Amino acid sequence: MPRFTSLVALLSIGALAGATSVSEDCPPTGTSIIAHSGDPVGKEQLYEGINMYVTGNTSDVGVLYLTDVFGIQLLENKLLADSFGRAGYLTVAPDLFNGTPAPGDINGQPGFNTTKFLDDHRPEVSDPIIETAIDFMRTTLGVKKVVATGYCFGGRYTFRFLAEGKGVDVGFAAHPSLLEDAEISALKGPASIAAADADELTPAARRSQIEALLLETGFPYSLALYGGTQHGFGVRANISDPKQKFGKEEAFFQAIRWFNAWA
Repeated sequence: MPRFTSLVALLSIGALAGATSVSEDCPPTGTSIIAHSGDPVGKEQLYEGINMYVTGNTSDVGVLYLTDVFGIQLLENKLLADSFGRAGYLTVAPDLFNGTPAPGDINGQPGFNTTKFLDDHRPEVSDPIIETAIDFMRTTLGVKKVVATGYCFGGRYTFRFLAEGKGVDVGFAAHPSLLEDAEISALKGPASIAAADADELTPAARRSQIEALLLETGFPYSLALYGGTQHGFGVRANISDPKQKFGKEEAFFQAIRWFNAWA
């Protein structure tokens, strides 16, 4: 994959009228590759009983897209996966919830039992789904390296699968939730985090703990904090708010630059 020198260069390229790519061997890099609305361009495919959303063209490095609790059924998740596809990566998002994700209006559903939902999709249940997705990417799609991008719920699994022998080579997570210290300490590859400054699930003190644990691993890491953002901004930002829109787009480029640098 190509290496990019700076976000300024990326945005400058995207600002060129009619520009869609840097060169014949370099994927498009401007903000125009990020779709905030419209129709998904990928396709769903069943593999070993697991539904996969597949998008992008064949590539040696594939992105394993691990969703928030709203799953691949959420339009924003499919559109963001498509953006990774347009950036040059074959991208696969497994249905982590077997067709029954959390409701999109979760805050307006007082009867929704969050504790039960998370227990129903604990690591013992979710890990095998992700293992199947990695097998699909490597054996059926011919991907040589797997990089993971995870959001909220999925962010934790980015770290779980960066452990030795779990199949992910490089990881990125936006506002990961339920991330345990041992899961950070066990990683065996470069990891990057995009954090929200108003994330009630990961307050400032917890961010400091996570950064200290990342440093102790000895692997390349980064942690970027985005002002004016809340938990979920990496996928479900209110793009009418300039701070949230910038945060979502910049977090996407953070992931792309991380994968380009270390995959």
